[in-house]
Amino acid sequence: MKSALKWLDDHQAQSLRQLEQLVAIPTISIGNNHQAEIRQGAEAVAELMRWAGLQQVEILRVGSSNPYVYGEWLGAPGAPTVFLYAHQDVQPVNFPEQWLSDPWQLTERDGRLYGRGTADDKGAIVAQLGAIAALLQTRGTLPVNIKMVVESEEEIGSPNLHPFFQEHAQRIQSDLIVVCDTENPRTSLPGITNSLRGLVALKVTVETAQKPVHSGMGGGAAPDAALALNVLLSRLYRENGPLPIPLFYDQVRPLSETERETLQRLPGDEAGWREKLGLLPEVRLASETDLDPHEQTWRRPAVSIIAQEAGKIASPSNQVLHRAEAIVSCRIVPDQEPEEVYQQLQAFLTASPPWDAKVSVAPHGKLVGWWRTDPQGPAFDAARRALRSGYGTEAVMIGCGGSIGFVEPLSQLFDGAPA
Repeated sequence: MKSALKWLDDHQAQSLRQLEQLVAIPTISIGNNHQAEIRQGAEAVAELMRWAGLQQVEILRVGSSNPYVYGEWLGAPGAPTVFLYAHQDVQPVNFPEQWLSDPWQLTERDGRLYGRGTADDKGAIVAQLGAIAALLQTRGTLPVNIKMVVESEEEIGSPNLHPFFQEHAQRIQSDLIVVCDTENPRTSLPGITNSLRGLVALKVTVETAQKPVHSGMGGGAAPDAALALNVLLSRLYRENGPLPIPLFYDQVRPLSETERETLQRLPGDEAGWREKLGLLPEVRLASETDLDPHEQTWRRPAVSIIAQEAGKIASPSNQVLHRAEAIVSCRIVPDQEPEEVYQQLQAFLTASPPWDAKVSVAPHGKLVGWWRTDPQGPAFDAARRALRSGYGTEAVMIGCGGSIGFVEPLSQLFDGAPA
């Protein structure tokens, strides 16, 4: 292992160049304006797989999906097979003025690397392939077999990932799933994620008329769709308590004593959370009273308004708007059922609207269930040993407030393989 680690140290500049090349490609999966870049990114990932020593490297699609890059190394007969997952697509840059450097140029600042996709998730691609290359270059072999998939649709909910897994079920069959797409509690403290929140998102549309009317001619008589929408959304306001949705918390699983003790040992205080979230000095945290922020963000449901559209600030018009829309995003936790939560939100947001406005609700993307696993067994023991060796301290068990919808169904497809 020392020779492999030395090889990585000797080739660190090469790894940085590889990450720089990936970050420079704006592989934005939202919308259809970056399909050429998505293809370019997939080709770059395939080239890195070949460089690392993976074989049977292919760029695959299922139906009209964005590309999946697949590679394998099966030179360890009788050894377990490890399935590596990463994604090469990224979010758009919605607030470019807040970036201190070019999002598409890898930049080092205060010992950290910045660039769109550097952490989520192109850095994981480079790290995984670097580890494979280091072992193959210094030992000529790997202790396990490897199957790796890099997708290009994670940031839009992986709509084609399940069909891809089904189509290639035999080819990708593995004994262990490794996903490098979450975070550590802090830079120097490694974490192993054993829970994810699920995701239920819906589009709420309010309509009050067939067309907008001049606010001077109709204002006061014409019902304002934008105002009606915001009245409905304001029902979700909860101060520092639970969400006021009937029956919403009935299926929320409370923390066990062991889980609560684990949370209490994690680093972090209110000042640290305020800094992490970038709160303004006068703004309070929205956490439920006396609730640890880790529990709030990992094991309690949450609702956010992630988009809203009526008139346009850039080109305002003196009109009473007839239509307004919003995307409501809800993170769910054990043991909430996605379909039940969708129905609860639908009922809550459509009941008794202002001026009897027409309110319609539709799913926004796929419903994603939560995931949780017991971090015991040989795979987790190996992960702990590796992280202890790399960081010089014990790893902690953490949750993730985000959603990775394929983990549970993929584990089932692999006959209960740990992830």
